[in-house]
Amino acid sequence: MGKSQSKLTADELAELQKNTYFDKKELQQWHKGFLKDCPNGQLNKEEFKKIYRQFFPFGDPSQFADYVFNVFDEDKSGTIEFKEFICALSVTSRGRLDEKLRWAFQLYDIDRDGYITYGEMLAIVQSIYKMTGQMVRLPEDEDTPEKRVDKIFRNMDKNNDEKLTFEEFKEGSKQDPTIVQALSLYDGLV
Repeated sequence: MGKSQSKLTADELAELQKNTYFDKKELQQWHKGFLKDCPNGQLNKEEFKKIYRQFFPFGDPSQFADYVFNVFDEDKSGTIEFKEFICALSVTSRGRLDEKLRWAFQLYDIDRDGYITYGEMLAIVQSIYKMTGQMVRLPEDEDTPEKRVDKIFRNMDKNNDEKLTFEEFKEGSKQDPTIVQALSLYDGLV
C-alpha cells in the first residue's frame, strides 16, 4: 500500500475486515484519518514520535516510540503503511489477551531472536520510565527500571536462564495483573 489512494478498494476492505476487529465503516474512517495525517500513505518514524510527544508532553517518549514503531513496521520498510497501522491498532485496542501478549512480546524482543533478555526488558522499561517522567507514582520496589525488571524476571524466568520465552512471558503476564494493565497503555496511544 505504498501508493496513496483516497479510498480503500473493495478487496482491501474485505481483507482488513477479515484480519482486524474493525468493521467496514470504522476502517474507512481510520483510513480517511490516516491519509489526512499522512497524505503520502506512509507514516515515518519522526511523525510517529511526534504523535507520542503529544500524549506524553512531560516525559521523553522518543525511545519508546522507536521500539513501538519497529513492531508496527512489519515489513521493515522504515515507514508504516495503513495496513500495518490498522492491524497493529486492532490487536492493541481490541485483540484478545493472547494477541496483546504476543504483540507486547514482540515489543520487548528487540533483536527478534524469540527471547526477551534482561537487557532488552531493561531497555524498554527505561524508555517507559523516561516517557512517563514523574507522572506516575510507583511503589518502592518498582521505582527504578532496574527494580521493575528484577521483579519481572523473578516472577517470570522460571528456569533462571536470564531470558524469557513467549510461554514464560505469557504465563507470567497472566499472573501479574500490572503487566496486563500496562498493555492498556498502548490502547490510547496507537
